[in-house]
Amino acid sequence: MDQSGTYIYGVVPEDIEIDEKAQGVADAPVLSIKHGKIAALVSDIGMTRPLGTPQDLRAHEQLLNATAAEVPVLPIRFGAVLADRDAVIEEFLAPFHDEFVAALSELDGRAQYVIKGRFVEDRVLGEILAENPEAAQLRDDIRALPEDASRDHRIRLGEIINQSIEAKRDADTAAMWDEVEPVSVMAAVRPPSHELDAVHLAVLVENSRQHELEQAVESLGRKWADQVELRLMGPMAPYDFIVSQDQDAE
Repeated sequence: MDQSGTYIYGVVPEDIEIDEKAQGVADAPVLSIKHGKIAALVSDIGMTRPLGTPQDLRAHEQLLNATAAEVPVLPIRFGAVLADRDAVIEEFLAPFHDEFVAALSELDGRAQYVIKGRFVEDRVLGEILAENPEAAQLRDDIRALPEDASRDHRIRLGEIINQSIEAKRDADTAAMWDEVEPVSVMAAVRPPSHELDAVHLAVLVENSRQHELEQAVESLGRKWADQVELRLMGPMAPYDFIVSQDQDAE
């Protein structure tokens, strides 16, 4: 019984040239399977090995991000495996050829970037206490009371802090979008990945405007100095700007 399968990373234009040194999951060589105007980036994988290690996830992401820096790519969610290379054409590429061609055309010359900002904890907590008299009073009461007696005060203070951070996050996300909108095609707000996230925004940008995006983020970063720690990540595969479809291989 065949214990191997074909792992799928994404869809690219059919004329892509694969670096012969490119490696994917389990360090397997990456190749393309072509059909019409498109091709699937794939590698062979043994079905007896566990799939989903941190190394596997990194290999999947790194291959797609490196590809996105050169050509349009439709990333497929991690873990997509079909029985063999023929199945990649028959079950994946052929049925959705035209849809994939149209999506690649929309992404041509564009890449995704992610803007990540995190509040400086001491600074944001100081701001909340300065802005909210109830929070400041609760803080003083907690300091004066025994730990057991301050439980309700600590719960209420935590609620105020969380609500205030959410409000600041919404405001800062809107401010960042105002700053980068002129150089972006579209944006998608990502859920916060940490309780102190100030901004978690994905943007789709023309490759020719990468420097303008960097300047826009740096400009707001200077205004937020000592308040928010900002990072700009990319170019990367446009995970946030493709429609998840049932045709992703299972």
